[in-house]
Amino acid sequence: MLTPSPPRLLSPAHPLWYCAMRPFFLLSAISAVGLLALWIGMLATGWPVPAVAGGPLAWHAHEMLFGFALAAVAGFVLTAVPEFTSAPEVPAGRVRLLVALWLLGRLGFWSSGLPAPWGGAMLLLAAVAHIGLLLGLVITIAPLLWADPGRRHFSFLWALLGWAGLAAGFYIEAWQGGAGLRWLNAVQGLLAVLIVVSMSRISMRIVNRAIEEADAGTTYLARPPRRHLATLCIVLYSTVEFFFPGTRAAGWLALAAAAALFHLQGDWHVGRPLLRRWPLMLYLVYVFMALGYALTGIALLSGDAPTSAGKHLIAVGGIGLSIYAAMCIAGRSHCGLAFDDRPWVPLGAALLACAALLRAAAPWFGGTHAMTAAGACWAVAFALLLFRLGPVLYGPRSDGGHGCAGPGEAA
Repeated sequence: MLTPSPPRLLSPAHPLWYCAMRPFFLLSAISAVGLLALWIGMLATGWPVPAVAGGPLAWHAHEMLFGFALAAVAGFVLTAVPEFTSAPEVPAGRVRLLVALWLLGRLGFWSSGLPAPWGGAMLLLAAVAHIGLLLGLVITIAPLLWADPGRRHFSFLWALLGWAGLAAGFYIEAWQGGAGLRWLNAVQGLLAVLIVVSMSRISMRIVNRAIEEADAGTTYLARPPRRHLATLCIVLYSTVEFFFPGTRAAGWLALAAAAALFHLQGDWHVGRPLLRRWPLMLYLVYVFMALGYALTGIALLSGDAPTSAGKHLIAVGGIGLSIYAAMCIAGRSHCGLAFDDRPWVPLGAALLACAALLRAAAPWFGGTHAMTAAGACWAVAFALLLFRLGPVLYGPRSDGGHGCAGPGEAA
């Protein structure tokens, strides 16, 4: 009897398309390693990065946000929203279309430095692909959010629409010859808001699970008022910094965002269960974000310190670590596997924490060497994740099931 050949990669029956987060998490992890490898090469040896509209710094910031982060957010939203709203999973055909838009975005932006008229045409392709991907996410999740009786998760919708608007602003400025960095800084602020919004959903499960395992006799609650205050302060700071960059008003609002994030951490103080690997990893996301906004505020108020230190604490320690944690948790859970308790998980988190601290310290200590070391720590952390999680995302479920069901839930 002939053994049937396994489905090809582009076939909807391939395991990669079982769940929406699979291809996007895989692309995000690959981007995390590859993009930083190129950036380290430029810092350490002068290797050229792709010539793009806006120059090397715009390439680095754009790709970390629209390449690495957008892929992770797309995978999370397409998987989490159906779960939160008890709706059917997103069909493989829709996921494949959105993945194709992400890939076209890479092709378009990486080729935007070509001589005219090709460079302009490729920049337009990047704009259409990325805005199309963001609006495609909106079109996909909007009916699910509207059908939910409580309509508790509309913040995801507004965040994606806001990101699409910021993307349009960036590409218009890039088309006009500018670097568009203020638009990219605003996208980073929007990602910080998304983290605050989504972490409340994840943390309720993770922290209370740790409390139950420790038999601590308490309950963790993610209180909306604290979350709303942190979100408001981040939005106010990002808005003022966008329209009036470098002002003292932006500095005070950055300090307000830091204070609100520190206040938000009070919900997490549940005793010893907080020191377990999964709650502590998520808690450190808020710590780095709060420290990042605090350092940014101090830099703006002092007038003689670089704001890049605080912004990289937010980007590396906040956004980077949150995506790493989400992949470790949701990446396995929605492939039908229990959490991975092997040492590589906290090792990767520790490497990302080192990367954040080294990059923040670079303006004062180490300069290019510190930035190179930070990039190496980041790349190794996500290389570990890719080595351990990549086969899980790409291969079949061990329980023989399909879709995004958790451990023991597959039909």
